[in-house]
Amino acid sequence: MIQREHYMKVLRAYRNKPVVKVLTGLRRAGKSSLLVLLQDELLASGISPDRIIKINYDNMDFFDLRDARSLHHYLREKIVADDRYYILIDEIQECDGWEQVVNSLLSAGKHDIYITGSNSHLLSSDLATYIAGRYVEIPVSTLSFAEVLEFRKAQSQGHVGNMTEEINQYIRTGGFPLVHLSPGSFDEIYRLVKDIYSSAVLRDVVQRFNIRNVDLLERVIHFVFDNIGNIISARNIADYFKSQHRKVDPSTIYHYLNALSDAFIINRIRRYDIQGKEILQTNEKYYLGDVSLAYAAFGYKDRMISGILENIVLLELQRRGYSVYVGKLGDKEIDFVAEKQNEKLYVQVAFKITDAESTINREFAPLLTIKDQYPKYVVSMDDFWQDNVEGVRHVYLPDFLLGDY
Repeated sequence: MIQREHYMKVLRAYRNKPVVKVLTGLRRAGKSSLLVLLQDELLASGISPDRIIKINYDNMDFFDLRDARSLHHYLREKIVADDRYYILIDEIQECDGWEQVVNSLLSAGKHDIYITGSNSHLLSSDLATYIAGRYVEIPVSTLSFAEVLEFRKAQSQGHVGNMTEEINQYIRTGGFPLVHLSPGSFDEIYRLVKDIYSSAVLRDVVQRFNIRNVDLLERVIHFVFDNIGNIISARNIADYFKSQHRKVDPSTIYHYLNALSDAFIINRIRRYDIQGKEILQTNEKYYLGDVSLAYAAFGYKDRMISGILENIVLLELQRRGYSVYVGKLGDKEIDFVAEKQNEKLYVQVAFKITDAESTINREFAPLLTIKDQYPKYVVSMDDFWQDNVEGVRHVYLPDFLLGDY
């Protein structure tokens, strides 16, 4: 099993704290494995096995615990002592009314509760007000480049390829843990990811949102996947379908986009007006929960590389706790504006720096127009380009993913 120390540190920090630990993220991103790692640590620290209650809604053994009453009854039967219990519930959104059960557990004032879910609105329902202010959300994404390298080092006694080989492999395979636990050819990997994708779409989108026109949903997904990093709206998708002689209501497409975002399959990034310092409500961009999802749909295509690199940088910034936006400064666009507390940084992502003058005009120029003191980076696949341009730093992609930026 891959040891995800970044997340385990967070879970340790909140252990025995009187808040519910809520792990959210794309299906098969590794939330279940984190609960297993947590359970192992609890046992290693001396917690008795009968003080740990673990429920996995992907397991048929818990198929009957689909409503609040049955889940509550099951937990009452397990909690037999006046002591602290560690309660770990995986994919809790499969239980209707789960919020009432968690609220009841919280009211006891002594149990340590961990739950996972594959829906971004897990905590925004009316019922979730029961636990408002008494939970901490921990977003879980697929494996970072650093995590993949650590795992490969452990598997090969410290021997890995050079950074160019490793980053090319990561670009082609993405970060689903199962892909790296069961390595194979690219075709085998993409078949595996397609199974993950199909499960996420069916269970977290089609069934949860009661979508009947699955063919239209698939067409919307393919449009978004084929336009990673481009400005997208329900209206321009509808216009595209119209050009294909298919009439679709933009409100239906907007509903589908929301459902896909809720399931973490796609990642809606809003635009930020740098000059006006406000978040804009139109012309968002969409990225993927993991880049390998695009390959599951289309196979690998070199022409997608620019959007794929942006996607990788975006996910890394989010892993580091940044809120990320697409920057707008007049008629110029900054790929990412990332903010965290009092920190801010700006990032342009390029594939190659082939000609100094054209690159400065295209990639460095938008950053040079921003007159503040925050760090500014151009990130690319070039490992030879070392120049900074008036304080704007160029960083080789693997260095950015592994460094402290």
